[in-house]
Amino acid sequence: MSLKKKLIILNTTIMLGLGSAFAIPSVKAESISEIQSERTGIQSDISAAEQVIQELKKEQSKMNSQIAQIETAMKENDEKIKDTKQEIKDTEKDIDSLKKEIKALEERIAKREEVLKERALAFQESGGDVNYLEVLLGSSSFRELVDRVGAVAAIVEADREILSQQEADKAELEKKQEAVEKKLQSLKDMDVELKGMQSQIKEQKAETVNMKAKLERKESETKALKQALENKDAGLEAKIASIRENIKKEEELKASEKADLNRAAEEVNSSNASSKESSSSSKGEASASSSSKGESSSNSSKNSSTDKPTASKTETSSKPSSANTGSAITAGYKYIGNSTYVFGGGRTASDIANGRFDCSAFVAWAYKQAGVNLPASTGALTSAGRQVSKSQMQPGDLVFFNTYKTDGHVGIYVGGNKFIGSQSSTGVAIANMGSGYWAEKFNGRVVRVN
Repeated sequence: MSLKKKLIILNTTIMLGLGSAFAIPSVKAESISEIQSERTGIQSDISAAEQVIQELKKEQSKMNSQIAQIETAMKENDEKIKDTKQEIKDTEKDIDSLKKEIKALEERIAKREEVLKERALAFQESGGDVNYLEVLLGSSSFRELVDRVGAVAAIVEADREILSQQEADKAELEKKQEAVEKKLQSLKDMDVELKGMQSQIKEQKAETVNMKAKLERKESETKALKQALENKDAGLEAKIASIRENIKKEEELKASEKADLNRAAEEVNSSNASSKESSSSSKGEASASSSSKGESSSNSSKNSSTDKPTASKTETSSKPSSANTGSAITAGYKYIGNSTYVFGGGRTASDIANGRFDCSAFVAWAYKQAGVNLPASTGALTSAGRQVSKSQMQPGDLVFFNTYKTDGHVGIYVGGNKFIGSQSSTGVAIANMGSGYWAEKFNGRVVRVN
């Protein structure tokens, strides 16, 4: 295969690898869709809560109207009770006045009785019928006296007039007393009824106030629920914004990594072109030397060549890894942000399908995607190719780090002082070995895969 074709394959595999890497945000796009769906449900709950709050406000408005009506009724009843008590007092005064009138009537009646007795005695002394005196003296009550006197045919006209006045006074007295007592009893009954009504109204008001308090508590709880839903919705909105920001950052990172890989491809192109030019020059010199010298000088040249192994090694080590390293570099992009470091992982189909790798298994898997079989242990990988100096690192070279042991971690160099590997803290990711932790752990071992 010509060098030009190899470079075309390298660039193509790099672009294909980046294509799979940039597909990662679609997973997060699905997450955004799920969160947005959840937000839709929450917003529906918020609308329902708002509707409940509005209904509760209407109920509270009705309760306020009822409380106002009850308070008005209580005020009117208080006024009626006050008026009734005043009427009772006025009626009691009337009764006191009536009692005085009764006493005066009783005194007049008593005086009339004395007059009648005197008249009866005078009548007897003048020779009248004794039966009349017996009628007067034998009466046990005033009414009986009247009845007896009325029955006496011999009573004079003057006595009849006195008895008539007595009867009229007595009837008037009874009438007044009955009317006042009836009015007083009516007022007392009204007072009792109003007080009972007032008590019922107070109970009704207490019940209404209690119901209003329940509605207010329910409204408060509903508002709290609504606020919680709004807070959750805001949190989900912020989460979506964060995911979008992360997607943006990832896209920027992938763009940077794409630039790094493009640089790596350019370095491969440049290095291969330089190697080709150097190889052509060497062949020309060797041909000229062979033409001017005999077989002995040719042998001398060969011996001279074997005396300079360092130069030969440098020439060989300056060559980059095969074009298939491009596929190895980009194969793992689909696992970036979607994998987990598992010690001993990456050696089964299930682990590979779920992105579960340790560092050496990932390197072996990545190169297998490029058609190159490598061992899946860091110790064996140190001998999987030829050693080159770190100053001659090319994309696709294996780089080693001293972590928990010498050569405890391995990755694939991608150029720009970066490598791709399965790290315990991130899973499959591109890490910087030019500064920080990995720069400190890099032990300088670089292996170029044959």
